[in-house]
Amino acid sequence: MSNIIALGELLIDFIQVGESEIGNPIYEANPGGAPCNFLAMASKLSNNSTFIGKVGNDNFGKQLENAIVEAKINTAGLVKSDKYSTTLAFVHHDSTGDRSFTFNRSADAQISVDDIKENLFSNQDVFHFGTLSMTNEVCKAATLKAVEIAKSKNLLISFDPNLRANLWDNLDDAKLAFTEGFKVCNILKIADNELSWFTGIDDLDLAIESFRKEYDIDLIFLTLGRDGSKAYYKDICVTASTFLDIPCVDTTGAGDSFMGSSLSKVLEIGLDNLNENNLKDTLLFANAAASLVANKRGVIKILPTLEQIEKLKETQI
Repeated sequence: MSNIIALGELLIDFIQVGESEIGNPIYEANPGGAPCNFLAMASKLSNNSTFIGKVGNDNFGKQLENAIVEAKINTAGLVKSDKYSTTLAFVHHDSTGDRSFTFNRSADAQISVDDIKENLFSNQDVFHFGTLSMTNEVCKAATLKAVEIAKSKNLLISFDPNLRANLWDNLDDAKLAFTEGFKVCNILKIADNELSWFTGIDDLDLAIESFRKEYDIDLIFLTLGRDGSKAYYKDICVTASTFLDIPCVDTTGAGDSFMGSSLSKVLEIGLDNLNENNLKDTLLFANAAASLVANKRGVIKILPTLEQIEKLKETQI
C-alpha cells in the first residue's frame, strides 16, 4: 500500500446515453477528471489517495465531493468556491468511437498557489499531475508550487500530460507545459498521438528514440489504444496487447485507469526492481483495467476490482 497525492481537474463528464422521443440528445452527469479517475483506480487497488483541486460550491460540486469520498479519496485538498462554478465537460463520440470534448471551464482552472497546503504532502510516496492544471497562469503557478513541494520531500513524480488542444490559447504553451512535466517526472504515461504531436515524428519508434535522448525519465508508459501499450525502462522495452474481445462502450477514463493500475503495480514491485517479466505483467494488468473501464460508462463509479482485473489478465497469459 502506497500514499499517492494528485492535483488537477475534478469535473462533470456529460456523456450521451441516448436520444429523447423528439430526437434530442440525453446526457448522463458522470463524475470525472483525469487526476481523480487515476486516484480512484489507485484507491480501488488499496492505495491511500489524496486529491487537490477546486470545484464550485454548487450541486455539481457536492455530487463530485460525494463521489470521491465514496471512492475513498481524501478530500482534505478539495477547495469549494463560491465565486466559480463547477467545470462541465461534454463528451462527443464520432462513428468510430473516438472522443472530442466541449468544456464549460470554471472552478478547476482557478486552483491557486494559496490553495496548495504543504502539510498535504507529508507522508506521501508519489505526486501525480497533468497539464490541464497548467492552462493559465493561476493554475500553472499552483501546479508548479505543488511540484516544488513534492521534489523537496523526495516524492516520486508521476506525469500524464493528457493533451486537450481546445483548452489552450496557444499550443506552444501546451508544449512548454509538457516540457516542464517531462523535466521533473520519474514516471510518465503518454499516448501515441501525444508523443507524435510533441516530437513532430509520426513513426513511434523514431519518436520514442528521439524523446528518450532528450529526457531522462526512469519509466515511460506509451499507450497505443487498440494496439495495447509499451513500457520503456533503462534498456528494456516491453509490449503488451490489449483485450479486443471486450466491447468498447466509452474510452473516457481508460487511460487514467491504465495509469492508476500500472503505477500501483510499480509501487508494489519497486521502481528499482523492475525487469522484463514484471513490466510485461504490469502492462497486461493495466491493459486489462483500461479495457474493463472502456466497457462501461462512468469511470469513478464503475472501476474494476483487483480480482476482475486479474481474471481478465489471465486470459492473455
